[in-house]
Amino acid sequence: MTDEFDGMYETFKALLDSFPPSEAVKRLEQFGISPDIVEQIRERHEQQTIRVKELEEPHAVVLGNRDTWYTGPHSKDKCWPAIVDLLRKDGWPQEPTIRSLDDSSTRVVSLLNHPKEKAFSTRGLVVGYVQSGKTTNFTSVMAKAADRGYKLFIVLAGIHNGLRRQTQARLVQQLVEPNPSMWSQLTGLDKDFTPQENPASYFGKSNKTRVLCVVKKNATVLRKLARWLEKASDYLEDCPALIIDDEADQATVATKSINPLILDIMGSLPRSAYVGYTASPFANLLIDPSAEDLYPKDFIVNLPKPQGHFGTEVLFGRYALDGEDPEQVDDGHDMIRSIPEGDVPCVRPGTRADVEGFEPVITDTLRMAVEYFWLVTAARRARGTGNPHSTMLIHTSVNTSVHNSFKRPLEHLRERSARSLADPDFLSRLRDLWEQEGKRVPAEDFGEAQVPFERLVPELPGVLSSCRVIMDNSSSEYRLDYENGPVVAIAVGGNTLSRGLTLEGLSVSYFVRAVSAYDTLLQMGRWFGFRNGYADLPRIWMTDELAEWFQHLATVETEMRRDIDIYMTEDETPLTFAVRLRTHPALRVTAAAKMRNAVTAASSYGGKRVQTHYFHTNADWLRRNMDAARDLVAASVANAVRIEERSAEGRYVFRDVPHNVVTDFLSTYRFHEKSPENDADLIIDYIRKRVATAGSLGRWNVAIVGNPKGENDFTFAPGVTVGRSIRARLAVANSAPDFADIKTLMSRPDAAVDLDGDTAKLTEKGIMDLRREKLPDHGLLVLYPIDRVSEPRPSKKLRAPLNADEHVIGVGLVFPEPWDKDSEVERYISADLSNVWIEEEDYSLLDGDDA
Repeated sequence: MTDEFDGMYETFKALLDSFPPSEAVKRLEQFGISPDIVEQIRERHEQQTIRVKELEEPHAVVLGNRDTWYTGPHSKDKCWPAIVDLLRKDGWPQEPTIRSLDDSSTRVVSLLNHPKEKAFSTRGLVVGYVQSGKTTNFTSVMAKAADRGYKLFIVLAGIHNGLRRQTQARLVQQLVEPNPSMWSQLTGLDKDFTPQENPASYFGKSNKTRVLCVVKKNATVLRKLARWLEKASDYLEDCPALIIDDEADQATVATKSINPLILDIMGSLPRSAYVGYTASPFANLLIDPSAEDLYPKDFIVNLPKPQGHFGTEVLFGRYALDGEDPEQVDDGHDMIRSIPEGDVPCVRPGTRADVEGFEPVITDTLRMAVEYFWLVTAARRARGTGNPHSTMLIHTSVNTSVHNSFKRPLEHLRERSARSLADPDFLSRLRDLWEQEGKRVPAEDFGEAQVPFERLVPELPGVLSSCRVIMDNSSSEYRLDYENGPVVAIAVGGNTLSRGLTLEGLSVSYFVRAVSAYDTLLQMGRWFGFRNGYADLPRIWMTDELAEWFQHLATVETEMRRDIDIYMTEDETPLTFAVRLRTHPALRVTAAAKMRNAVTAASSYGGKRVQTHYFHTNADWLRRNMDAARDLVAASVANAVRIEERSAEGRYVFRDVPHNVVTDFLSTYRFHEKSPENDADLIIDYIRKRVATAGSLGRWNVAIVGNPKGENDFTFAPGVTVGRSIRARLAVANSAPDFADIKTLMSRPDAAVDLDGDTAKLTEKGIMDLRREKLPDHGLLVLYPIDRVSEPRPSKKLRAPLNADEHVIGVGLVFPEPWDKDSEVERYISADLSNVWIEEEDYSLLDGDDA
């Protein structure tokens, strides 16, 4: 009986290729199969759909109860198995890598409509990581959709020819070449879309092939495609289409020119699904639902971070999030090298007027970066593992004439270095550089073995002779091409290198360009990705300011992704999800910078922690904050309902202090201006609004967290003394004077300092749940007296003494999670970029003639 049932279930699966699940069930009934068996088949299919819906990864937020028709690959599929074979040949392990790709692509396909539904127009978004395999994911989605009957596949591949060509090559290699009889192509490696004479030859009922079309996000190209599809409308009634928008956040910048054309294309396709892919949690599609036309109303999928992926936090470290133990949050690897501010005018023009005739100077840091790149390439050849290509990126400007000006000096440096390989002094300098870098980032930390300098020397002549200097921009004749043998290249470029394009074997980056938005900054990071076989070797030369931006970005990105997952488990639709995401305080930073002048931003603080980690180090600023803290403690002593002294722990808790005592303190305490998430005015407005409208935050517990009294004491008020805490600063090579970043102030248990009982082992969720139960409307403000010297522990290599002029007062705030709708506070905020020449991304290619 089991074999007979299994056979019937296979018949049902075959029917699913031609009919949606409800129709397939009706067909079974028409075959005369008994209602009991039909019900068992329906139940088994339901179990399979539940398995897909409840996959641990990826998380998804979905509109309504979408019919999950796709439950995974079949044995007779052709396109997906071919991709698996290729990935195995490339060394991908089944567990967990291929399985994770299988699960995530199955989840996305399950959210598309069944290709045989009469009409549909689906809109979804998939959020991944920069250089993390998004192309492989959407190629897998296309393969599975092709195996199930989707016919037309349109891929919108960025705005540059380089990315379009690279995407076309990947799709041909992974989809077309393994099954050539299944595919027709409307575009080629060197040919964007041009109208074909006979649409029937592609879409006629007698033609069963899938149709691939990879186009730039260029108005001229899309207009041609839209007109051609409109003329072919007679043949498109029975043509389920999947449109993949790679780098989807880039399209929304030019909504006026591109989005209407995408909608025109969809309008010609009665059965179509639009799926945007983006690596930026700050993408316009997420934070600004006003772009309603292509807003992902049906689903949003959050891809998991792949194993072995180099992301922002690996390289730059980040700050601890709410509930994390600061000791468990890494400072990042010591891979960032500082470019002195004085070098910047040597490698990029200071103003637009300086662009013409600009001649770069090979500074010591640029020379060192290039020499290190040659050493890395030699080491990778000596190891003989991993990606055969080796690339260095130099990115100082978006201006093509600036790129071109680097060619002669870099080629001269290469030729001079090649002649110097027999010079003992030159080799001695290279040895010092190699050994110094090996000490700063031990190969053993990444499971690699350090390559001795002696093994590099015989490789260097071949490395230098094969090294090419490539200007990769929209006007360059020669571009990066990884298709014809191993490449060693120093690539100088701008926008063509900044989005989507994979720089194979990227080892060294030299980066000074100023950008105005976090999402642009994230996309500029071509060094994110996989570094199999050379994870210990990448280095990035950049200014300290940019490194600081990236560290802040790493924290915001991690927090955003965590909150995306949290919101996905709580919210019902993509629209409510977006509204919540938009109110995240950290997004104000992005919004203000993106607008370049001013925006109205909404923030909510419910359930969040706010803490200080940036400080000035001058005496006047610090004394003002000490005075504010002492005034707060004096007022708390006078107004608290109860005072708890825990001298053995170095702690005090002042219970039920009126909210006006807290707002008075916030109006006099000075947060560092580089901490826009610590906006005193917004926080005060939020507290007052919650008091007035929700009856919450009227009472606060004020705590002091220090060390037991001893030699290093700090007195807040008569009888209120604790030992000072140690918080070392992050070590930055060319740190600005009067500035310190301690990275993280609060530890997780500090948020439970006013809760009774043993709270030491509680998780963050446990703490917030207990606060919600015991102190549902109370806020918590914690003061930290920090020793002005604060020597770091020897194990903290990336830390330095605080060395402030006076002791430092840190502040942490914990807000209760609201019972119902949270309050929002708004403020007109601006990003003062008056003294910075910001080079924005050039979107003229969107509207220009096809090139």
